[in-house]
Amino acid sequence: MNIVFDLGGVVFNWQPDKLIKSVFDNAETQRLVKVQIFEHPDWVELDKGTLDVEQAIERGALRTQLPRTEISKLMSEVPRSLTPIHESIDLLHSIRGTDNRLFVLSNMQFPSIEHLERESSIWDLFDGIVISCRIQKVKPDIEIYQYLLKEHRLVAEETVFIDDTDVNLVAAASLGINTIKFVSSSQCRQDLVDLKCISTNQDTHQSVSNKSGHPLTDEKSAKSQDIHKK
Repeated sequence: MNIVFDLGGVVFNWQPDKLIKSVFDNAETQRLVKVQIFEHPDWVELDKGTLDVEQAIERGALRTQLPRTEISKLMSEVPRSLTPIHESIDLLHSIRGTDNRLFVLSNMQFPSIEHLERESSIWDLFDGIVISCRIQKVKPDIEIYQYLLKEHRLVAEETVFIDDTDVNLVAAASLGINTIKFVSSSQCRQDLVDLKCISTNQDTHQSVSNKSGHPLTDEKSAKSQDIHKK
């Protein structure tokens, strides 16, 4: 089976509300920044690689009427906020020890993926990596899934996509790709066991990367965020 992982919120922590609060104290300002930065179409353009970060900062400062230095600080903290989910990285190592193939399909901006490539040592675990900003396509647009399948010669019915956002899973499922909604690493592991991708007694490897559609799970237990995932 081909097992495809999202990154932000699945392999690396992605908590935008926590990030915003680390930069801005005022609750009203926090709400403003969430809407005008993280939920704004410019964020999608950053993920797509069609908007420069400096331009995004200038435009964000103009929209919010906040000092440019504060928007710049927020944007500079985005890559560092993507800290490893060690249980997920253990899962990746477990899968690597099987006959399955591992891939990445993630919305991510240039500074973030470049930071993760420097700081994490997981990349050799994957047979292929698709990052939105490098191909100017983003989830949930159908073209990015078609690119994944064509570029890596994957058969949709022999592929499982793991993501924490419903809309991304629905898009993948529309092409016949199996999906798992990520809620926790342990739940994801169990879903892969249920799909017979890994066994219940599959060894758990310790992470070595600690350098500084429709879900198969119960949707009632899942809380999806309303902003674009990385």
